[in-house]
Amino acid sequence: MAAPHDRSRDGLLKTGAAGVGTGILTPLIDHINGAPADLRIALLAVPFALLVLVLIQIGSDNPRWAALAGAVVTVIAFVWAVSAAVWIDGRISVSESAVRNVLSGLAGGFVGSGTLAFGVSLLPASPRDPLAWLPMLVTGTSAGALLALDDALNLDLVSTLYPVWQAGVAICLAMALRRRTQSA
Repeated sequence: MAAPHDRSRDGLLKTGAAGVGTGILTPLIDHINGAPADLRIALLAVPFALLVLVLIQIGSDNPRWAALAGAVVTVIAFVWAVSAAVWIDGRISVSESAVRNVLSGLAGGFVGSGTLAFGVSLLPASPRDPLAWLPMLVTGTSAGALLALDDALNLDLVSTLYPVWQAGVAICLAMALRRRTQSA
């Protein structure tokens, strides 16, 4: 007898695949000519922000405006994550770039996932329990360390950081939103 098919696992796999897809698009946007640097940083977040919008819209009982607010929070989280990584990189006097990149990536991953978790948790139908968001924080922070791998491999048009980070955080977001709908 075959085991029953787990639709929730399929949904998480699709969410992860979508996160990998948005993560592949992210570094390509950086090569758009003509956009000022600050605007380009915000534009980098657009593919993942659209995924967050869809996840909030279909994965929770939030109204449409809340899904749009979640997308805006995603852009803010991305800009803050990049700013945190750059700030940490400028403060560390270690001559070894791998150490600087790991610490910068951890800081950026923490700020990005933390800001996203906090912002989405404030939406009307999102879980308020901090434990619901802890997996996102841990996943985003630890995946941020992949910044060092991107630097070591001199990756420009591709990245290991964005697909892994965005897939992991998207899955954690879907799980947190599901936790709210199951407990309600």
